Amino acid sequence: MSRALNVTASETEVRASAQKHGAAISAIETILSGGTRVVFMNGADAERMRGVFGKRMVSGTVTRTKWVRNC
Repeated sequence: MSRALNVTASETEVRASAQKHGAAISAIETILSGGTRVVFMNGADAERMRGVFGKRMVSGTVTRTKWVRNC
């Protein structure tokens, strides 16, 4: 199962929920169409957070922020 989740919650909400449930975040970004994409450090954390977010999970394709390298 994927370590990535797309949820209809702000980045602040996602970070707070992850901390509350002891789930380590690997990467996080705002989804342009609304919500947050979060990648957890391991599958067990991702699975636990799927249960936490439940109906707030986004299904289907989302528009992600374009990655820009700052050098």
